[in-house]
Amino acid sequence: MNIIVCIKRVPQTAEAEVRVDSSGKDIEKDRLTFDTNESDTYALEEAVLQKEKFGGSITVITVGDEDSEETLRIALAKGADEAIRIKAENFDELDGFKTAQILQSIIKNMDYDAIFTGCMATDDAYSQIGPTLAELLGIPHASLVTKIEINDDIAQTHRELEGGLLEHLEIKLPALFTIQTGINVPRYASLIAIRRAARKELKHIGADELAKDGLNSNSFIEELFHPPITKIAEILTGSPDETSQKLAEIIKEKI
Repeated sequence: MNIIVCIKRVPQTAEAEVRVDSSGKDIEKDRLTFDTNESDTYALEEAVLQKEKFGGSITVITVGDEDSEETLRIALAKGADEAIRIKAENFDELDGFKTAQILQSIIKNMDYDAIFTGCMATDDAYSQIGPTLAELLGIPHASLVTKIEINDDIAQTHRELEGGLLEHLEIKLPALFTIQTGINVPRYASLIAIRRAARKELKHIGADELAKDGLNSNSFIEELFHPPITKIAEILTGSPDETSQKLAEIIKEKI
């Protein structure tokens, strides 16, 4: 089974102070640490598990700058066989649709049985690239996948729905799956594997190797800003009669 895994290098902002930079369209990243997008690590692990079961190969692809090569090498150390970096620095501002177009222009010429992506990138939370890529390739897809069982060319797929519901789909391969966190337990890369991955060759693809016609962004970031601080709650104190009177006065002012 040949599997393609799309991954992304993202800043870790969960426990960091996030500041908007001078352009007003991005955040200051010089003080932040970077790592593989969380759900992408689960997508890679699921690909490795399928490879261990059925054989085949795994190719990881990212649209990123030179620093993202470290992310690709970690993926190689965890079990991927080949890695491709599409040079993000060759393109103007990228939204989800344009990124999916770029990936499609490469993947359409590759031999694959399945494509795995994370269900969401933690830096923008768009959740667009996986489904858009599947539509551009003309293959079926399932999002928020929590379980996959593959028999021959059929994937028995379970995906998460709203309200705590699960959906069971039978999908014919080739297909794309956006993987939900928790589907497995991602492995760590051993030191020996990391050293071996450091010697592996990465494939680089620039804009000059892609068909530029038709690549376009449908959305652009106009402004990033912190949510305005407003009064969320007011605690009324006093006796029941006093607080009810205050509450009645507040309601009168609002209507």
